[in-house]
Amino acid sequence: MTDKPAESDTAALPEGAVAAADAPEMVPAAQVTAALEAAAEFKDKLLRTLAEMENLRKRTEREVADARVYGVAGFARDVLAVADNMHRALGTVGPEEREQADPKIKALIEGVELTERELMKVLEKYGVTKFSPEGEKFDPNVHQAMYEVQSADLPPGHVGQVMQAGYMLGDRVLRPAMVGVTKAAPKSPQPSANGNPERDNAAK
Repeated sequence: MTDKPAESDTAALPEGAVAAADAPEMVPAAQVTAALEAAAEFKDKLLRTLAEMENLRKRTEREVADARVYGVAGFARDVLAVADNMHRALGTVGPEEREQADPKIKALIEGVELTERELMKVLEKYGVTKFSPEGEKFDPNVHQAMYEVQSADLPPGHVGQVMQAGYMLGDRVLRPAMVGVTKAAPKSPQPSANGNPERDNAAK
């Protein structure tokens, strides 16, 4: 009689149970918690890094755009001096003098006017715009007060006269406008009962 092979040790185990050697190793709860915390920390660092990179990208784009727009500021200020001189030169010739001028002088004046217009077009091409704020409320950010003027048409604190036009470069002031600011009109003396304020003042 042959011996029957020994039955597997697992045969005696309940249904659905496995031997201890085949069971996965149990991970302590503390290790699971630590792993989750580390993962959360790495995720937070990743999000912070991504946010910093996005801010850096936006800041770089803004700086490049500013350099493109405002990089000509120094050159534009120097060109404005030329434009001012041309404008003043044209202002010395009145309409009557122009009509009576020699044809060659008229041609010269027209040439200077054409050059001035072309210069303004070039400045506008690079974002430089001229503004003359007469009648506007005085703004120290874009206007430079040179003197005070009286005006019957404007309330105090407005631009009554423009001595020299201002210029903007993009949304920044390249050169403020030089202006005269309106002031309150002097108060007239109150009439006395007899209609003679000087006599009343002398009596005092």
